Amino acid sequence: MKLTSLSQAISQHVHDGDLVYAAGFTHLIPFAAGHEIIRQGKKNLVLARATPDIIYDQLVAAGCARKIIFSYSGNPGVGSLRIVRAEMEAGRLDYEEYSHFAMITRLTAGATGLPFLPMKSVGTEDLVNANPLYRKVTDPYNGEMLNVVPALNPDVAIVHAQRASAQGDVQIWGIIGEQKEAAFAAQRVIVTAEEIVDESVIRSDPNRTIIPGLIVSAVCHEPYAAHPSYTQGYYDRDNAFYLEWDKVSASPESVKTWLDEWVYAVTDRAAYWAKLGDETHARLKVKPKWSEPVNYGEF
Repeated sequence: MKLTSLSQAISQHVHDGDLVYAAGFTHLIPFAAGHEIIRQGKKNLVLARATPDIIYDQLVAAGCARKIIFSYSGNPGVGSLRIVRAEMEAGRLDYEEYSHFAMITRLTAGATGLPFLPMKSVGTEDLVNANPLYRKVTDPYNGEMLNVVPALNPDVAIVHAQRASAQGDVQIWGIIGEQKEAAFAAQRVIVTAEEIVDESVIRSDPNRTIIPGLIVSAVCHEPYAAHPSYTQGYYDRDNAFYLEWDKVSASPESVKTWLDEWVYAVTDRAAYWAKLGDETHARLKVKPKWSEPVNYGEF
């Protein structure tokens, strides 16, 4: 059984200096794990992610990171990640920038054990010229010049999911991001889940299992772990929070106040969710919308 607390999982599997990949595209972003990393004072991390989102703004603000590897850095629908951008421009935060496709290509290479994978023209020649880790190779079949990017193999990947078994089998539905590729590319995998279910539930719908327990290091029961992003079928995206963060992140003083109140002063995700209050809970509540059952048959 791999079931443990999030505090224990972060303590055991995230080390100072690690390359950490927090997965999830718009959906299922593992904010609870990010906040636990901040609470535990992890340092000198290399934070990798397609679309860093405000979780990496918060981790950088807390002094956890020395470098960021990303494709598009922004507060979705609002603007720049103020803290990440300021630290990069000041030369205090190292960075590598890629296109979305190149980031996923790096993970895919890492997941399959290859040193790199080729791509057609990425449509961002200035980015290719600015990042020396983009290289060129010749197609041995037709002589065409192709772009390549190196494999990305995180020390630890963090994934949030709707449900998982205590053995670490992970099921996700809704928007599927790069969770599978990040997990298979990483040395260690931490999973947080809205629900921990019996293995019979997992086996009843095996095609939803995108990460098998055999590659998972720790699984944690963490309802609401993705807020302010969303978990399909459980709670909605908190758009007001993203707008508010743009104001909070405008000054170091307000960021420190926010971190003190919403990260350091709360013990865990349950306390954080309770602190958000009934009004927020009601606003983010979603109505049930069930998919049709599937007949797998029995032989």
